[in-house]
Amino acid sequence: MLKLITNLCGIITTIAISTSALAQENFPLDGRVIQSHTAEDVLFVKAQLSAKNFEPAIVHKAQIAEAKRKLKALENKTGKRPNIVVILMDDVGWGDIGVNGGGAAVGAVTPNMDKLATQGLRLTSLYSQPSCTPTRATLLTGQLPIRTGLLRPALPGEGGKGLGGAKTIAKILQESGYTTQAIGKWHLGQHKNAQPQNVGFDHYFGPLTSSDDYTSFLEPWRNPDIVNDDKRMNWAKQSETLAMVAGKSGDEAKPVFDINMQSIRLVDEELTKYGVNFIKKQQSSDKPFFLYFATRGAHFDNYPHPDFAGKSGAKYPYRDVIMELDYRIGQLVASLEQTDQLDNTLIVITSDNGPMLETFPDMGHTPFRGGKGTTFEGGVRVPGIFYWPGMINPGRVSDGLFDMADIFTTAASLGKASNKIPKSAYIDGIDQSSFLLSDKGLSNRRSIFYWAGSVFMGMRFGEYKWLINDLQYESKNTWPHASPFQSSVTPSVYGGKLFNLYIDPLEEHGLLPLKQPFIPVLLPEIKRHLSTFKTFKPKTRLRGLEALSGEIAK
Repeated sequence: MLKLITNLCGIITTIAISTSALAQENFPLDGRVIQSHTAEDVLFVKAQLSAKNFEPAIVHKAQIAEAKRKLKALENKTGKRPNIVVILMDDVGWGDIGVNGGGAAVGAVTPNMDKLATQGLRLTSLYSQPSCTPTRATLLTGQLPIRTGLLRPALPGEGGKGLGGAKTIAKILQESGYTTQAIGKWHLGQHKNAQPQNVGFDHYFGPLTSSDDYTSFLEPWRNPDIVNDDKRMNWAKQSETLAMVAGKSGDEAKPVFDINMQSIRLVDEELTKYGVNFIKKQQSSDKPFFLYFATRGAHFDNYPHPDFAGKSGAKYPYRDVIMELDYRIGQLVASLEQTDQLDNTLIVITSDNGPMLETFPDMGHTPFRGGKGTTFEGGVRVPGIFYWPGMINPGRVSDGLFDMADIFTTAASLGKASNKIPKSAYIDGIDQSSFLLSDKGLSNRRSIFYWAGSVFMGMRFGEYKWLINDLQYESKNTWPHASPFQSSVTPSVYGGKLFNLYIDPLEEHGLLPLKQPFIPVLLPEIKRHLSTFKTFKPKTRLRGLEALSGEIAK
C-alpha cells in the first residue's frame, strides 16, 4: 500500500509539474482541448511594408530582438558574420526524406538529413517554383520568375538567356566581404556573362545545364534514331558542352570533367570533393563564405554511383541516388565540423521542385497532388531543413509559410548586406531570420503566390489555397498521359476553387461556395500582389486573370 501511495504521489507530482509548464506556455486549463500551433492565424495579423520594393512582412518584435541577441553573441565569439550553405537537390520530393514520412518507408533511408532536421528546424510548407530554372532564379534573386522572365528551363540548344541583370544574393554578399562559391548544376544560362562566376560568385565548378542534357541523346531506349546513326550522334554532341566546367570571375568557364554514360555516375561525388576542399580552405580565412551547392541527383535519368547502385531498400536507381545524396550531405557537414566552422554556419537543405511524374519509376515521392511542372502541392511544396547548432533551437517543426525567395532576403540580412539590395527591383522574398533563430519563432510571411510561367494561378493563405485557374496535365494525346510539361491552363468560370490543405492535401474538394466568408480577406491579398506589377513592370504580360472580375483583373 505504501508503495502504491508513493507511486501515486509521483504521478500527481509529474502532473502538477506538467500542468505548471503548460500554464507558463499560456495553454488553456479549463477543460478545453489543448493544441500547439506552429503557425499563427493570418486572418488576424497584418503585414507591414518596410520599403516600397519589399514584400510586406509580419513583424514579430520579440523574436526579432531574440534573433539580434543571438547573432550579436555569435559574432562576438567568432569575430565574423555567419557562413551560409545552401544545398539544393534536384527533383527530390517532399516525401522522400525520412522525417517527412519517407526514408525507409519508400525504400531509401536518409539518416543524415533526418538528423539535421531533428536537430534543427523542419519546415513543412516551404515552396519552390514548378520547375528548376524558375526556382533557381527565385532563390538567387529573391524575385518571382514573372519578374526575371525565367519562366521555364531552357531547352537543349537554346543556351539560356541568363538572369537579365538581376542582382544575385551571391553578388550582394560578395560586395559585403563574403567569399562566394557555386558548385553544381546551374541551368540559368550558358554564355559567359550568364555563368555563375560572372554574376556574383568568385568561382564555379559544375555542369551548366540539366543532367538529362548530357545523357538522354545517348540512351538507346529513348533515342535509337540518334544512337544508331553516327552522323546524327556527332551532330547531337555539338549542341552541349558535355562536361563539368570551372572558372573564376571575369573568365569563361572551361571543361574540366567529361560527362558520359559512365562518368555521370560520379558527378555528385566530384561536386562533394570540391565542396569539402572549399570548406577546408575557408578554415584559415578571416572572411565568411556563401556556398551554393546544387546536386546533380536526383534528376532523371538516374545513374547511381557504383558504391550505391542497388544499395537502397528499393534497389531502384532513384532510391539509390537519394541514399547517395544523403551521404554527400553528411560529408559536407562533417567537413564543417572537422574544421570548427559548423557552429558559425547556417545550413539550408531543400529541393528545386517536386518529383517528375513522367519518369516513373525513376521518380521521387510526394504525399500531395501533382508533381514537377504543376502548381499543385506536389509540384511546389518541397523539403525544408534549416540547421545551425546553438542558433536554431533543435527539434522544431513548423508549418509557417516560407518561399524560396525568402532565402535571398534572409541571407542578405544575416550577412548584414540588406543595404546592397537594389531599390529598382521588387523583392518577393521576406527576411525570415527571426523566424529561424527565435526558439519559438513564427513565420514572417502571410501568403504564398502560385505562378505557372506567366499565368497567375492563385494563392495560399493560412491553410487555404485558392486556385483561380485549372491546370490540366492528364491527356490521352500525350506520352505519358500524365505529363505536366505538356499541360494546359483553363480559366475558372465561377471564381476558382478553394482548398483547405489541412483536411484536403490532395486538393480534391474545392470548397469555394461553402467558404464565402473568407473571400473578403483573401481577395485583397491577391489584389495587393498583382498591384506590385504596375509599379515594377514584369518581363512579360501577366496572364490568367480572367477569373478575377473588376479592377483586379486590369
